[in-house]
Amino acid sequence: MFARFAQPRKHVSRIFVLFSLFWLAACGAGQFPTSGNQTGQSINPSAPVKVALLVPSGSGGTNDLLAANLENAARLAISDLRNVKIDLRVYSTAGNAQQAASVAAQAVNDGAKIILGPLFGEAANAAGVAVAPANVNVLAFSNNPTIAGGNVFILGSTFQNTANRLVSYASRQGISRYQIVHGADLQGQVGRDSVTTAAQRVGAQITGVESYPLSQSGIHQNARRIAQATRNAGAQAVVLTAGVNADLPILATSLPEAGLDPSATRYIGLTRWDAAPQAWTLPGLQNGLFALPDQTQTNLFKTRYAAAYGNQPHPLAGLAYDGIAAIGALAAKGDANALTKRSLTASQGFQGTTGIFRFLSNGLNERGLAVATIQNNQMVILEPAPRSFLGGGS
Repeated sequence: MFARFAQPRKHVSRIFVLFSLFWLAACGAGQFPTSGNQTGQSINPSAPVKVALLVPSGSGGTNDLLAANLENAARLAISDLRNVKIDLRVYSTAGNAQQAASVAAQAVNDGAKIILGPLFGEAANAAGVAVAPANVNVLAFSNNPTIAGGNVFILGSTFQNTANRLVSYASRQGISRYQIVHGADLQGQVGRDSVTTAAQRVGAQITGVESYPLSQSGIHQNARRIAQATRNAGAQAVVLTAGVNADLPILATSLPEAGLDPSATRYIGLTRWDAAPQAWTLPGLQNGLFALPDQTQTNLFKTRYAAAYGNQPHPLAGLAYDGIAAIGALAAKGDANALTKRSLTASQGFQGTTGIFRFLSNGLNERGLAVATIQNNQMVILEPAPRSFLGGGS
């Protein structure tokens, strides 16, 4: 896999553009939906809960495949519920914000009490704005923090959640000085801000922030500058926003070569290093830190899905299962206000496909994550994912 980073510059640039566009498409920012502080429709506890599922079908290709996986996962979750019935109706957004707003409004007219989805950030924002006057909450599959709030809650994993987990763990290991190194794109900027916030939460210090162009040559040309600045700042750890299938392999090679010794300055990654085991031989990842979901719960979901549908689920399919699981858990309490913001943000949270999770009052989510490292080219779990939340949400 990593031989491709030694290919001509033009080819590598296309790789970076692809990943940047995926982030932007999945997380495009929009206007913040405005609604009351305690949003949410009341339900009839003795009747099936009408849920609208908004999926990106209708645009063809991978979006249609993903849409089918999301619907499959949602129906699998419904089959697992006890003492509650869900009336699920599926609407196609075609991955388009305007259509997402239209079908969201149609879903409310059809009686939907809550909306699950859509996936892409602009579409999720548009859906939230469209149904805010009807006091309907939206559980979007997006991971873009800028669209969260009001009546929109995001289910996707966020850099803020990952940064909080890693900085908290690292700080307990005596690391208090962090250097941030990020790509010059939206993903890098969101990651940068997340690490800064996480450090403030634990009283740690950001010693400096360095960015680089998203190209192979750009990283190589800036590696020595970044390494020197990190050493001069006296950072104990360098936090990388880079993706394991994009810019991370180049950084994890060029920074050590430029003199940023991983044994002296610990590398910490905001992305899933386990997504590409072939990267585990890279010098910068040795004894570094990254976070990942509860693998026991993840594997259980994959097994259940494969048994039901004959193939492995798309990595994002579990978000639809989680949304239904949360709705079902709340509705099973027999409370007419089960789908209001107050109920959705209950501190104990829910059990999902990757472990525990809960919605926060600002529309973001918190997910229980494990902390792992790479030792002898193998992944080692240093601290398992928590099985319950202690204290309230934030």
